[in-house]
Amino acid sequence: MKMTENFLRRMKQEELADRLQSNEALLRLLPVIKVCNKALLTRCYLSKRSCAALSSVLSSQSSRLRGLDLSHNNLKDSEVKLLSAGLKSPHCKLETLRLERCSLSDISCEALGSALKNNPFNLKELNLSWNFNLKDSGFLHLCGFLESSDCRLHTLRMKYCSLSEISCEALASALKSNPSNLTELDLSGNNLQDSGFLYLRGFLENTACRLQTLRLIYCRLSKTSSADLVSVLKSNLPSLTELDLSFNDLQDSDVEQLQDLVESPNSKLQSLRWEG
Repeated sequence: MKMTENFLRRMKQEELADRLQSNEALLRLLPVIKVCNKALLTRCYLSKRSCAALSSVLSSQSSRLRGLDLSHNNLKDSEVKLLSAGLKSPHCKLETLRLERCSLSDISCEALGSALKNNPFNLKELNLSWNFNLKDSGFLHLCGFLESSDCRLHTLRMKYCSLSEISCEALASALKSNPSNLTELDLSGNNLQDSGFLYLRGFLENTACRLQTLRLIYCRLSKTSSADLVSVLKSNLPSLTELDLSFNDLQDSDVEQLQDLVESPNSKLQSLRWEG
């Protein structure tokens, strides 16, 4: 028992040392990050101090940073608020932001959504996947940014964020105001069900919709959603080239018409997946 306790204590000490070394290294690298086009800072044990420093880089008029990946950092609400202060700066020109597996909460999303709404002009890719505690309440804070007429977002990935039909309704409403920019949407691993997809259909049917890639893997969709998709694809969505419906409650017979569309010379749909 004593050996186990000593081992765990040593592991915690080593982890703390790794955290300190990682943050010190990051702080020393800030002048380099400032002049770089992209920064990959995954699994860096980011602290409040390092988030404040990154925020200063984002808000710097001389910063060249256009891509930032902070995935796999256990960010606290206070740290996300610090980063958001940089994101909302008019000097921030970030085009890609990835925050996968960052333990984002409702409070984090409120700060993030407010920042992006204040500075919606440049961001083209947003990835918040695998934040299980984000939920509908967190997603609703992002809708102000998505519905802004100045939003230029091309790619939105929110896999496994514990979203439901409530988020689908809010998303469809936001995209109704600004339908023409989004080209890739990934909502895989969320409990959307047919009722959620029904809201998305309204966006997909919009003649201004330019979506090219739609991934709805493991979303508990049934033949109802498959039939709706066939209807939408026949009437609209000439731009869609990739569709992934894997691991839903579909039978081969449910997607036969979708497969026919792939083989049709009049359809741009090139890739259809429904395995599982």
